[in-house]
Amino acid sequence: MSAPTTGLVASGAWVIDLQFQEQAGVIASYALDTGDGLALVDVGPGSTLGALEAGLAGHGASLADVRHVLLTHIHLDHAGAAGTLLERVPRARTYVHERGAAHLSRPSRLLASAAQIYGDQMERLWGEMRPIEPDRLTVLSGGEGLRLGQLEGQALATPGHAVHHLAYHLGDDLFVGDVGGIRLDARQTPRAPTPPPDIDLPAWRRSVEVLRARDARTLSLAHFGSYPQEAAHWDGLLDTLERDAALVGEGLGAGQGLEEITERFTEHLFADLEAQAPGLPERFGFACPPWMSVQGLARYWGRAAARGGSEGTRGEEG
Repeated sequence: MSAPTTGLVASGAWVIDLQFQEQAGVIASYALDTGDGLALVDVGPGSTLGALEAGLAGHGASLADVRHVLLTHIHLDHAGAAGTLLERVPRARTYVHERGAAHLSRPSRLLASAAQIYGDQMERLWGEMRPIEPDRLTVLSGGEGLRLGQLEGQALATPGHAVHHLAYHLGDDLFVGDVGGIRLDARQTPRAPTPPPDIDLPAWRRSVEVLRARDARTLSLAHFGSYPQEAAHWDGLLDTLERDAALVGEGLGAGQGLEEITERFTEHLFADLEAQAPGLPERFGFACPPWMSVQGLARYWGRAAARGGSEGTRGEEG
C-alpha cells in the first residue's frame, strides 16, 4: 500500500504514528524542534500516550522536551492526552481555540457526552483525559501570530468540522487537523470526517478556501500523514464532502431511517476506498466510523431545516 509521508516534513517536523488500537497510520501527532524545546501539533488520546513517548524516543527526545502543545481541536482523538502530558511536564503550555478552552479545564461535560456514544468502551478507546489549569492555556481565536522559540507561524480559524477548529501555518507546513480531511493513502481522495455536533458545510468550504490560499508546501493531516499542498487535494475533499452530504440529505428527504442511510453510505464509501487502495476500508473505519459521519450530517441537515434554510444536493445555501 502506498503510504503518506511518515518521516521528515518541510519545516523540520516529524510524524509520530500513535498506533491507535494497534492500527498503523490512523492518528498522527507532529513534533517540531522550535529551538525552545519541542512543539507538538495534536497529542492524540490518553490511550496512545505510550506510543507518543515511543515516537519521541525514536528521535532522541522525550515528553520532558515538550514546551508547546498546539491543539487543532478538543476531540478526544486529538486532545485527550494533553492534560496528562502537562501534569508530567510543568514547563509546557497548551494552545487552543477560545471555544474549546473551557472543556480542557473542565472536561467532565465533554467526557459525559462521549460516554453516551462509546459507553463501556471509553477507557479502551480513549484512556484518561485530565483537566488543564487555565493559566497554562494560551487561548486563541484565529489570526494570531505565533512565536515558538525560533519558529514563527500563525493560528488560523478553520471551522466546519468543529466550531473551535484551528489550523497552524508553521514554516512551510499547514497542520490542518480534521478540516483537511482523512487521507490514509496517497492514492486516496480525501474524505471529510463529519461526526456530530458541529458540522457546518458552508463554514467548511470557507475554511478550505483560506487554507488553499496559504503559501505552504505541505499539508499535514491528523488522519494521516503529510502531502503536497495541491489544488487536487482540496478539490477532491470538497467533491466527496458534497457527495456524502447529498447522500445523507437525499435519504432523509426520502424518509429513510438512519440505519438504512448508514448502510447505503457505508457501501458507497467503502467501495470508493477499496477501488483506490485495496484493504483501505478497514483502516478508515478506525479513523472515522461511517455511522458517525452519517449522524453528523443528519444533524447538520436537521439544523438547516429548523433554520428554515434549504440547500440543494451540492450543498449551496438557498
